[in-house]
Amino acid sequence: QVQLVESGGGLVQAGGSLRLSCAASGSIFSISRMGWYRQAPGKQRELVAGIASGGTTTYADSVKGRFTISRDNAKNTVTMYLQMNSLKPEDTAVYYCNVIRIGEIRYWGQGTQVTVSS
Repeated sequence: QVQLVESGGGLVQAGGSLRLSCAASGSIFSISRMGWYRQAPGKQRELVAGIASGGTTTYADSVKGRFTISRDNAKNTVTMYLQMNSLKPEDTAVYYCNVIRIGEIRYWGQGTQVTVSS
């Protein structure tokens, strides 16, 4: 099992910045990939950014150059971050942390609201 705790959402004006955090604990040795997804009202959940165990990153075209995903490996926890700069109203959504263990077992965080005002 993997436990996920998200933090860092909030309300920000367009052009501002926020940093999301996702702390993973439990069976972290078996994590192969981590990522951030978001879901806006009336839309499907979409991948925003992902990071593999080796550090390779991927980004949705809509956030390239503005968002940065990173991870910090400690002894008993792995913390993933999403630095979001130059935020736009269309970035407004609930952001979810996602972890994939070996065997393609997925875990989701509780979600954190990001609201960008124009």
